[in-house]
Order: sequence, then C-alpha cells, then structure tokens
Amino acid sequence: MATFTQYEKKNGKKAWMFKGYLGTNYITGEEIRTTRRGFSTRRAAQQKFNELKNDFNNGDYSPNKNKDMKFSELYDLWFDVYKTTVKENTWIQTDRRIKKYILPKFGNMYIQRIDLKTAQKTVNSWAKQFGMYTKLLSYVKRVMDHGVMLELITDNPFRKIMIPTALDVSNQDKKLKFYTREQLGAFLTYLENRHNEIPDSQPVRQYYSELDMILFRVLAFSGLRIGELLALTWKDVDLVNNTITVNKTVSDTKKGFTITTPKTKNSYRTVDIDNVTIQKLKSWKLYQKKFFFKTNVQKNNLVITNYEGGYMRRNNVYNRSKRAADGAGLSRMGNHGFRHTYASLMFSAGINIKDVQERLGHASISMTLDIYTHMTKENHKITTELFEKYVGF
Repeated sequence: MATFTQYEKKNGKKAWMFKGYLGTNYITGEEIRTTRRGFSTRRAAQQKFNELKNDFNNGDYSPNKNKDMKFSELYDLWFDVYKTTVKENTWIQTDRRIKKYILPKFGNMYIQRIDLKTAQKTVNSWAKQFGMYTKLLSYVKRVMDHGVMLELITDNPFRKIMIPTALDVSNQDKKLKFYTREQLGAFLTYLENRHNEIPDSQPVRQYYSELDMILFRVLAFSGLRIGELLALTWKDVDLVNNTITVNKTVSDTKKGFTITTPKTKNSYRTVDIDNVTIQKLKSWKLYQKKFFFKTNVQKNNLVITNYEGGYMRRNNVYNRSKRAADGAGLSRMGNHGFRHTYASLMFSAGINIKDVQERLGHASISMTLDIYTHMTKENHKITTELFEKYVGF
C-alpha cells in the first residue's frame, strides 16, 4: 500500500511524492516503509514504488540503495515539510540563515559521509564565531534527523557531539546596540531640525519627515518590535488612557505583506506610553488625515504608512534610520536598536526587571536578563549607591 501526494516545491513548481509499505522483515518482524519525493508525475511515482516493491519481494531491497544524497538536497526535502509548520516570516529567516551559514559548509557534502569528527569540528568553529551557534546546531540536527526518518542515513552525528562552551557573555554584550539618553535626544533633535528645512513645495518629503519623527519616537519610547509597530492600527492606540495594545505583527513575505499573531503569547501586551509621545501621536494622526485627504488616498487605519497609505517595509525603515544616524553623526542602530534603547532607558530610570520584561513582551525574566546583563549590572550599582546614601551609616 502507498499514498501518493502532490506538493509544492520551494521554487513554486509542483511535484509528487509517495509514502509506502513494502512488507515485513521476516527476521526482525519490522515493517519496512519508504518515502520518496521529487517525481514530476503521479505515474512516475507509482512506477518507482512498484520497482521498490518488486526489489523487496525479490530480496534485493536495501534502505540505502541508490540513496547517496547531498546535504543541500536533504535540506530541500526537510524545508518543504518545515515551512508548513511555522509562520512564513519564521521559515524565511530560517532559510536565510541556513543558506548563509550552513550550506556553504555542508551543501555539497554527501550526508552519508558527514561523520562525528566533521560535525564536532564544524560546531566548535561556529561556537568561536557566532553567538547563535546553538541555533545553527538546532537547524542542522533537524535536517539530519529528517535523513534518518527517510532511511537515508542510520544515525545523526550531530546528536552525538559535545556541546562546546558558549562565547563569553561580555563579548556579546559589546555587540548590543542602543543609544544613551543624550544620543537619543540628539537623534530626535536632528529629525526635527531636518524637518524644519523642508519647503512646503515638497509635500512627500514633508510627509516622510513627519513620519520619521513619530516612527522613531514610538520605537524608542514603547519598546515595540518593528513588525509590531508597522502592524499597529489606530484602534490599538488609546489616546485617552495613554496606551498601545500589541496584538499582531506584519511580515514582508515573497507574496507581499502578511499580518500574523505576535511572536509569542507573551508578546500580547498593553504598554503605557508617556504623555509627550501620546501628544505627538495625536498630532501625527491629524497630520496623516489631512495629508491623505489632500492626496485622495482612501482612508487607512494604519498608524505607520508610506505616503500612499500602504504598509512600510522593515528594510525601508532600517535604511531611513541609517540615513538619520549618519546625518546626526551617531552610530547606526538599525530597527532593533531602538528597542534596546527603550530597555536601557527603563533600567537607567530604575524600573524593576519584571516591568521591563512585561513591557518588552519577553516570555520570562531570565530572557530579559540574558539580553540585558550589562544594563542590569549597571542598575544594581545605582541601587546600591541609593541605598547607601539613604541609610547613611
């Protein structure tokens, strides 16, 4: 018995696969099953299954017969299944990382020849280069596990390696990008000064200048992830009670923009916003309404939009932040740097770690501590100094 299924490959083309029962090993009593993919037609898949069935009946079947496969080919098989189990923005990121870090090393290697020594040596090298080496290890484990499941290999060498020591946390901390209070002030002041220099004869430039001022202000004073901010609608902004509610995120996909649920269940949250930012949001809402009325753009409920009322791309925001940083004479933070800046400001203000965790939407306090270790240490010193000053003896 076999089941034949048509599926869509990563390149968008259709192909056929089958999962079939060949028989029972008369010595061990084990059921022998097989899965094959990549057939152009159902008929070709049926013919291959019949061939394997005939080999088994004649005692000429071997699970690994004619199955030498490169890691890149196995990855394609695994990825076709994997992307049906996660959100599109997740599998896009996974695909990008594997192609950048894993396939250059293993892509052209036959999986049957990847032994424990090779696996250990590679993971040791990753640990010296990347803070996310455990993530890379997780990816390669899952791909090779798929090879075991398909009976292409008998075991997974990445399951047997010794996990190398992680990079020194202090080295990772140095890579964390954020602005100090003074630097953020300089950044926002630059945006205001630049805006004042744009003539009325350039309404589109004026629009984007206004957009920059509110976009980066909200990022730095709310801690929202860039996808959360770009998905924000005016219904999510309570201009009376000074809150922003996070209940969705937007992702750039190969087919356009996709609205999905937030990153984790803890990402659902309502964040209190300071009065100044709320007042600026009120002004932005009015400006946006007038601009779209003048340009005959259909009313859009998004808080952050391009001049045509559509979604903004993350990469576009990233480039805008780089140009603004260069203009202000500051280092480039990227989109996520403003989230780090928000955390830094909260720690400096003496806000407790539990509140920081909830405002950022982290799943646990330990996650917040892992990311912001140096900031919390700095805050502990301030707390000790305040305690010492209060006691006085």
